[in-house]
Amino acid sequence: MASFEVIGGNPLKGEIIPQGAKNEALQILCAVLLTSEPVTISNIPDIRDVNKLIELLRDMGVKVGKLATDTYRFQADDVHLDYLDMPEFVAQGRALRGSVMILGPMLARFGKCQLPKPGGDKIGRRPLDTHFVGLEKLGGKLTLEGTDFYRIHADGKLKGTYMMLDEASVTGTANIVMAAVLAEGTTTIYNAACEPYLQQLCKMLVRMGAKINGIGSNLLTIEGVDSLGGTEHRMLPDMIEIGSFIGLAAMTGSEITIKDCQIPELGIIPDTFRKLGIQLEFRGDDIHIPAQDHYEIATYLDGSILTVSDHTWPGFTPDLLSIVLVVATQAKGTVLIHQKMFESRLFFVDKLIDMGAQIILCDPHRATVIGLDKRTQLHGITMTSPDIRAGVALLIAALSADGRSVIENVEQIDRGYQYIDKRLNALGAQIRRL
Repeated sequence: MASFEVIGGNPLKGEIIPQGAKNEALQILCAVLLTSEPVTISNIPDIRDVNKLIELLRDMGVKVGKLATDTYRFQADDVHLDYLDMPEFVAQGRALRGSVMILGPMLARFGKCQLPKPGGDKIGRRPLDTHFVGLEKLGGKLTLEGTDFYRIHADGKLKGTYMMLDEASVTGTANIVMAAVLAEGTTTIYNAACEPYLQQLCKMLVRMGAKINGIGSNLLTIEGVDSLGGTEHRMLPDMIEIGSFIGLAAMTGSEITIKDCQIPELGIIPDTFRKLGIQLEFRGDDIHIPAQDHYEIATYLDGSILTVSDHTWPGFTPDLLSIVLVVATQAKGTVLIHQKMFESRLFFVDKLIDMGAQIILCDPHRATVIGLDKRTQLHGITMTSPDIRAGVALLIAALSADGRSVIENVEQIDRGYQYIDKRLNALGAQIRRL
């Protein structure tokens, strides 16, 4: 296992460009399976999870050509269906949560797919029911082997239908949309996810010849077509990285400009950080965070304690709650963090408490943070990254702390953040990979 040695307490300064969006990449890359024509995708992040998915597609027979550092051309004109029976495929599928999104495209185009239960962060229960129920409504027939291997096939072409999703799952919606675009007739999806990444997928599919109405809303209507063509697509910058850099700047008292943010796609993310007292300045499509020695958490109009919680889009993304929590430890004031979607994502707070933070873990879903108002620095410790988002929150804490910290298991961070140590060192951080 690799580790980061971090020497904290140094303000950073400079400009940083966010990587392409990881959560978009996992959907967009699976969509190349829907056509035999070339699909060119740019702004692909060079991170572990995305690279593993590209490797999986290549091993399935998709032709993959690297045109530039962040640009690839894919052509799925000779997909090897027999590879799905190989033990190598089973190992790849288990290692990557995003592999679940090959199900919809493969079922729609080839009439079958199979997959082991995919891996990913250990952040609580992440059932796949929404995926399979939706695909079954379209005509897929699911067989479960044991407790963790799924086979799905269709007798003939998928058929459009009405469905209301039991949850507005982003990956579940993506899987169902990718299947429905090649189904016969009309598919109506109510309670669909509408995150910018899902909108990007829908817009790409439309350019490929799909007929999708309601993009950006939670009601999608899809008229199936016989086939899709090729296209070019550029991915959005990663909103989670952007939020992480905002939190990092505030926590370390740094002056940072985040370039090319696609601000209209960030929803309430900037305003949520402003509620923590963080100053943000929009300069065109850049976000400038000035150095701040002090930031104060807002209260409600009646003076009661602010609550920050996750919601389906356009609410606040759950992937940034860990960042909000760590940033609040050095604010003036108190905030309740309510993680509704996952029951294990707050369990990293014991490391922050060991560093000197004042946090009460109320239950698996809620934590109360009492800010130190930068009167007392956190102090460095040795800790382990439990998942991608908590790992970066701990990295931000270490960069603000007094002294030396060691973060173990940074492969978790590498799964979601591109060369994060090198990019932050360019701003003046002291991070050494061990």
